[in-house]
Amino acid sequence: MKTTSISLDTPLAEVIGGRSTTPLQKAFGMRTVRDLLQHYPRRMAERGELTELDALRIDEDVTVLAEVQRAGVKGYGNSVRFEAVVTDGKASLTLVYFGRRNVWRERELVPGVRGLFSGKVRVFNRTRQLAHPEYLLLRGDGLEGHEADDFAGALIPVYPASKDIRTWQISNAVKIVLTMLDAIPDAVPVEVRARHGLPEYDSAIRAMHRPESRDEWFRAKRRLAWDEAFGIQLALAQRREAARANPATPRPPRTGALLDAFDAQLPFALTAGQREVGEALTEELAAVHPMQRLLQGEVGSGKTVVAVRAMLQVVDAGGQAALLAPTEVLAQQHARSIEALLGPLGQAGRLGGSDEATRVVLLTGSMPAQARKAALLDAA
Repeated sequence: MKTTSISLDTPLAEVIGGRSTTPLQKAFGMRTVRDLLQHYPRRMAERGELTELDALRIDEDVTVLAEVQRAGVKGYGNSVRFEAVVTDGKASLTLVYFGRRNVWRERELVPGVRGLFSGKVRVFNRTRQLAHPEYLLLRGDGLEGHEADDFAGALIPVYPASKDIRTWQISNAVKIVLTMLDAIPDAVPVEVRARHGLPEYDSAIRAMHRPESRDEWFRAKRRLAWDEAFGIQLALAQRREAARANPATPRPPRTGALLDAFDAQLPFALTAGQREVGEALTEELAAVHPMQRLLQGEVGSGKTVVAVRAMLQVVDAGGQAALLAPTEVLAQQHARSIEALLGPLGQAGRLGGSDEATRVVLLTGSMPAQARKAALLDAA
């Protein structure tokens, strides 16, 4: 094991050894110090707040913080077993260890002792139990065959774990890593952190695993969540920039064409929100790069009208527009509603169709071959 300082990119095996790294890599794909430190506790348990045992589900692999209520050796001969009942003050859970070789546990699991107990919840004789659970007792004297109490503060990190690597083993690995880790440089400028009230990244990553208070843990969570959101925003900005480099055929609006005729026949006035969104779409459809917009609105707020107006602008400029739907039923509903909105303006080439009319064609996967061919020819 190394005693010099390390960085986030240091292989984990160089710090905690290959034997400890193997189960972490197998269960969670951890290979570097960064991987371990980004494996955040799912919650912080407090010594005074025992796990609600009533909430445990059968066949769930759990780690509970509980207090030994009673314990003793039962059976005789080949049926000897040691049993301890742990409690949260309301419900209870039985810990059972079979075989005479486990009798020694009565020296450790004595009434009043608290600890972390990990195993799979089973039911036997209508009693919930953990068979041969692993455990870590929460007291500072250390016990032969077990790690000493590593949680001097009130908060105990509970990590996503597995049957091969328990939460306190992950916590011990984190402790070793944090002791050796150099200060982590912060990519976020000081002024940005100050504007958003964010702690330094190095402080946040350490407090995420070893907070002195629950408030400090919440501040660390907020900083790390901010970083994740910021990373997503950067990725989206890069995608937008890349999209702007792609060419697109401009579709500028035309006066006195199909869109104006559609607006004139609408039996209602567009809302301020619909007009505002429509103007943004009009401007971006006329640009030389692809438009990428997500239109949000409540049910009945007029999203379909806004979409149809954008489609008509494209048609006026000599293009075609397709409205995609996730199901055939929804596609049929959209086709009917668009035809109803357009009226004669959607009946090109038919009796009663307007001189400025376009055509609405429905294309679905379950259409008969002849109808599908006709729809594709209409589009062509």
